[in-house]
Amino acid sequence: MPEMNIIQAVNDALRLEMRRDSRVVVLGEDVGRFGGVFRATSGLQEEFGADRCVDTPLAESGIIGTAIGMALYGLRPVPEIQFADFIYPAYDQIVSELAKLRYRSGGEYPAPVVIRTPVGGGIRGGHYHSQSPEALFIHVPGLKVVCPSNPIDAKGLLATCIRGEDPVIFMEPKRVYRAARGNVPEGEYTIPLGEAKVVREGRQVTVLAWGAMVHTALEAAEQGAARSESLDLEVIDLRTLLPFDIDTILASVRKTGRVVVAHEAPRTCGFGAELAATIQERAILSLEAPILRVTGFDTPFPYTLEHEYLPDANRILDAVERVVAF
Repeated sequence: MPEMNIIQAVNDALRLEMRRDSRVVVLGEDVGRFGGVFRATSGLQEEFGADRCVDTPLAESGIIGTAIGMALYGLRPVPEIQFADFIYPAYDQIVSELAKLRYRSGGEYPAPVVIRTPVGGGIRGGHYHSQSPEALFIHVPGLKVVCPSNPIDAKGLLATCIRGEDPVIFMEPKRVYRAARGNVPEGEYTIPLGEAKVVREGRQVTVLAWGAMVHTALEAAEQGAARSESLDLEVIDLRTLLPFDIDTILASVRKTGRVVVAHEAPRTCGFGAELAATIQERAILSLEAPILRVTGFDTPFPYTLEHEYLPDANRILDAVERVVAF
């Protein structure tokens, strides 16, 4: 199997799906001739032409509105929003139209629109290129939200999303776009949505994470294991945020009795709060300590203090030690 990073895996998935199904169309700012600001769509316009890999104006509402129209007429558009921070002008199109289209038509009109967008900090992008807005979309009925942490999952999950009938916000963690590497199967394959993955088994504390934060959680697990036998972390990569895999989470919680949730987004009303609430509703008798969240802060994403804002292994281990000592 060839070794790929996430950028290469996304590009491979798009290329294979466009070859497999002539209805798949890619569109967005600089996705064609330039190949995308991160090069995720490199070479697609050369192979499939400007009618299937479409450079658009810098108008996010227009990009998503166009994609919705394409889907209504039988195409399978995959629009790219260059940074998740730029998605807000299109928010009304997404939540008022796209998310409700299949429901309000009684299933007559599917909405196979997969919106790809890079998320998160760690590239010195400041407050306009570093946000993690997943909770804003998880809250919207009718959408699915996916955030892979590695190239194998990125390729398989993206293929699944493109072949589905529902709209998906496909969030790509740009901090590990090139740093996360792995052997990726050649050819077509899919990974089901709604299935989390235990990426490290442990006995003492369950750590829930997604995207780039999975790698931080694994770093914390390695440091914890070296420090003490009581810091044996089980790390779960959610992969799909909506629908999320509650069964895998509960199985882990019943084993460890302690939970820490780690994410980059601000703390208040972040997705970690929903996970904590769901776990205590379903498994409160298995808990031996309060569920703790390790998150970004309730401020705009900073530029000069970026790495103070982002949760790191030390902050995760601090929370782990607190739940173990409770």
